[in-house]
Amino acid sequence: MGAALQVTAFGLALLSTLFLLLATCTDCWMVNADDSLEVSHKCRGLWRECVTNMQDGVRTCDQYDSILADHPVKIVVTRTLMITADLLAGLALAALVLGLDCITFLKEDPCVKLKMCYGAGVMLGAGSMLGLTGSMWYAVDVYMERAMLVSHNIFLGVHYDFGWSCWLGMAGSTGCFVASVLLTCCLY
Repeated sequence: MGAALQVTAFGLALLSTLFLLLATCTDCWMVNADDSLEVSHKCRGLWRECVTNMQDGVRTCDQYDSILADHPVKIVVTRTLMITADLLAGLALAALVLGLDCITFLKEDPCVKLKMCYGAGVMLGAGSMLGLTGSMWYAVDVYMERAMLVSHNIFLGVHYDFGWSCWLGMAGSTGCFVASVLLTCCLY
């Protein structure tokens, strides 16, 4: 039972960590919501803004000036939280691999292996909270920006909605949280 639970938690943690990494690296955190009249698809991300022509599929991206330049708070906070979540999830995966029962590392000391799995669960839990906070921070800020424009009857021609990168970050964070619960609560 314990080995199957460890392997299940490892698989979920691996998939969720990949989701977090993809969410951090991709550039579709916000997408234009009124595409009925548009001939292009606009995406904004943490690192750049891209426009794809719907007719011929040509995609052009504008990189943000610098990582250290003045950016909106939602971009800076989300970058920081997502990068930290990625690092914690990666470290947790390394500790979890070494703590799995099917790995021969420290086979003679099962207590240490169990502590490594527990530590991996704690790191996954911390990473999931940071990733979920970053994703939700960005999503709430997009919603508030849109609500403010609507409440003031301002129509700029394009308004944005949550992109697939934002949803991927939320899914990865939730998966890391479930893997954390499996490793910290259910393994004992």
